[in-house]
Amino acid sequence: MIPNQPLAERLRPTELKNYLGQKHLVGEKSVLRKMIESGNISSFILWGPPGVGKTTLAKIIANQLNRPFYTLSAVNSGVKDVREVISKAEKQKFFSTPNPILFIDEIHRFSKSQQDSLLGAVENGTVTLIGATTENPSFEVISPLLSRCQVYVLKPQEKEDLEYLIDYALQNDNHLKEKSVEVKEKEALLKFSGGDARKLLNILELVINSQTSEDITITNELVTKELQENPSMYDKDGEQHFDIASALIKSIRGSDPDASVYWLARMIEGGEDAKFIARRLVISASEDIGLANPNALLLANACFQAVNLVGMPESRIILSETTIYLATSPKSNASYMAINKAQALVRETGNLSVPLPLRNAPTKLMKDLGYKKDYKYAHDYPGNFIDQQYLPDEIKTQRLYIPQRNAQELKIWERLKGWWQNRF
Repeated sequence: MIPNQPLAERLRPTELKNYLGQKHLVGEKSVLRKMIESGNISSFILWGPPGVGKTTLAKIIANQLNRPFYTLSAVNSGVKDVREVISKAEKQKFFSTPNPILFIDEIHRFSKSQQDSLLGAVENGTVTLIGATTENPSFEVISPLLSRCQVYVLKPQEKEDLEYLIDYALQNDNHLKEKSVEVKEKEALLKFSGGDARKLLNILELVINSQTSEDITITNELVTKELQENPSMYDKDGEQHFDIASALIKSIRGSDPDASVYWLARMIEGGEDAKFIARRLVISASEDIGLANPNALLLANACFQAVNLVGMPESRIILSETTIYLATSPKSNASYMAINKAQALVRETGNLSVPLPLRNAPTKLMKDLGYKKDYKYAHDYPGNFIDQQYLPDEIKTQRLYIPQRNAQELKIWERLKGWWQNRF
């Protein structure tokens, strides 16, 4: 045993029978268990939150199958490191030997070139790749590599598994067995761990080691006191960062001010950058409220400027005011839908010619070619409007902006109908 080795590392299981949770993957007759028992595994990616056993599972598989096991961390490994490991694997390869396992932690942090360097070795079977990621691999892993790997989703540990882990640690760890520890209350331990087994063991070890007496009674009050503050479940660097930001935006879109300000509080308590939140509010004001309440974008932009000026903790009030204003505003995604349709139309039709009347004519040659000819200057006509064609001929009847049925856009609708008659 390594001196001062953390409890979570001391208790890391080496056999599948001692592996905690993830029964949908490693339980009896489950997909991964059958693959392991057959001894024939293909490359795959383990996707799940921190502390659910991704690294442990990879090591257990290599151990049970007696495979050479190489580990790279995407944080401090480059293309050169990948190629060195692949070179070692090629030198060890013989006709009867199974493929070495290459485990890449935080594979989502690998650049495209780093991921590209893996493709050949994975495809020809030089190595069997096991990747671990806390991020959605469909966003972070290049398509050619993703197509060669199965993705398995790991879940946060269940309450029963975590309670079992507490008891198991106290009964089986050599250091903890030397003390007399009674866990009178487990709620705080479970709450602060947030389904993360590694964090749970870290908290348990911290609380026990902080006590001078050999007789220790763990209560919710003691755990809270030793941690000093609630370590929020919010992970501003991981997948939950995006999940909670998404929950905030969806709550605003759904016009629920209570849920909106709750998710805002989760982000603030988790240490999120106030400017990141303010930027999301600016986007929401345009995407989800838009012309139903044009003042929403003005307020959101003012919020962003104020947050930059004021800083935390006072910015939380500005963010709260803006969030509630957006949540309680009428909603329209007409501008969002219009630009989506317009971009799709551009991709479909390509570079259509600009109608001659709309073209700029800074030279005599351009004027002689008909550039700007017959263009009608709208301000020369009653109501500052004249009916003329602005779209290319091929799509001149296309409708992209569809006003929605809210007070502001109904006024826009009436104005457009007055101008364009049958077109709206």
